[in-house]
Amino acid sequence: MFLGLDSSTQSLSAIIIDPASRKIIASHSVNFGRNLPQYLSPNGFIPEGKNGEVHSNPLMWLDALDLLFRELSENADLSRIEIIAGSGQQHGSVYFNAKFDHSLSTLDPAQSLSSQLSSSLTRKTSPIWMDTSTGEECAEITASVGGSSEVCARSGSNAIERFTGPQIRRFWKTDPDAYGRTSRIHLVSSFIASVLAGKSMPIDFGDGAGMNLLNLGDLEWDAGLLNATAPELDRKLPPPVSCLTALAGISTYFSTKYGISSNCKICPFTGDNPASLVGMGATTPGQVVISLGTSDTYFAAMPTAKTDPQGYGHVFGNPAGGFMSLICFRNGSLARECLRDELHVDWSAFEKESLLASSDSAGKNLTLPFYGAEITPRYDFEKPVTDFTEEQTPGRRIRSLLEGQFLNMRLHSQWMGVTTERIRLTGGASQNDGIAQLVADVFQAPVERLEVENSAALGAALIAATAMGNDLVEMQNIYCKPASNSLLQPNTELGEVYSSALGKYAKLLKMHIKS
Repeated sequence: MFLGLDSSTQSLSAIIIDPASRKIIASHSVNFGRNLPQYLSPNGFIPEGKNGEVHSNPLMWLDALDLLFRELSENADLSRIEIIAGSGQQHGSVYFNAKFDHSLSTLDPAQSLSSQLSSSLTRKTSPIWMDTSTGEECAEITASVGGSSEVCARSGSNAIERFTGPQIRRFWKTDPDAYGRTSRIHLVSSFIASVLAGKSMPIDFGDGAGMNLLNLGDLEWDAGLLNATAPELDRKLPPPVSCLTALAGISTYFSTKYGISSNCKICPFTGDNPASLVGMGATTPGQVVISLGTSDTYFAAMPTAKTDPQGYGHVFGNPAGGFMSLICFRNGSLARECLRDELHVDWSAFEKESLLASSDSAGKNLTLPFYGAEITPRYDFEKPVTDFTEEQTPGRRIRSLLEGQFLNMRLHSQWMGVTTERIRLTGGASQNDGIAQLVADVFQAPVERLEVENSAALGAALIAATAMGNDLVEMQNIYCKPASNSLLQPNTELGEVYSSALGKYAKLLKMHIKS
């Protein structure tokens, strides 16, 4: 059996698969706010941070690890697990002194993880992906290496506030003594993997690319970016590797305490986005995942490390080889809910039957679908911008907003140069057939919804199985199945309509941002 873990913002989840029976043997999750209320983090992070700071307590993640394995051991035979792989929320970082490696290697099963590792922390809390406190540091790193285009060309992204490099620089500037005592800096992913292995584990390429520190050309730490970030940083980071290599044995802490075989191996853990790419069965170019949530996310595999010339998209490593893009759109469900409330309608107005009533208006009425600041494109919109050729009825406004969202995705993913062959749709709004059909029509590609509840944990389990020699594509065919009757084909008669609308949308966007 193979175990996949995912340490996300709000929970630590596990999925155990058995390829021989083609089944998921167990699925379990520990919710930080509900199960560990003593950390006063109802949503997985410490509330009311100052100056844009959003941090979590890494001891909470350790207590969650103990709790998860205790509850798993009560419901599954963990001695059958051969390999454990995992993922962590990208961009989170954890900081340790020189005692850390020794403490890992001498963990006592009679005590908790948190009680034994707390004294190794040089930074008591961990900045996570929601943190926006490092704008000044981003500007400093960017200036040091010659501009945003140079940072992006090297690392796959512009210098971004939530990315680990700027977070490290801010730590060095605000607490240089603590930074000086820091001998090891881990990502959330490599931290959890290190605890399981009883020694410091490497950082996976896929997650390491979300740091503004990894050079995508040679997949090594970039000397120029390291020097622009903080002194002696090269000595503090674990080496970058593929999550399918450098397997380690499991710590005696876990084999003794929870009955895991002492022969079990640990993979280097990757980030939640690369793991989700695996768990959604989209690791080959042409397969696109669109997640419709509070923010909408577009991610897809790429054969080469091509970067977004505008700097909106991010490039990470693909666990199956090559690279992947991730593009985030802040005005996702936020915008859909704003229009719903503005029109005083319910979600039935977004369903397929309702949208069919406005099908004659396809591509005729344009909306820049932004109810506030957007990150793709990066601009502080105050309200949506419309260019209607017809009367603005509620039905047409809903269609135009949805078309605008997906035209915006299509426009800002063109830099990848990869033909969209199939879209796998996930997130709450994906179950709405009207919205899903518009995705198919705008992209002119078939859309399917998957029966996957935790794609990151499942992806991690599939990585573990692949590390043992199982064929990844075969594993994905077993576990990444579309829901029954979920396939939606595009209306090919709308192909030219939306190609024309895409050009008009781009002109409207350019005209508005320039103004």
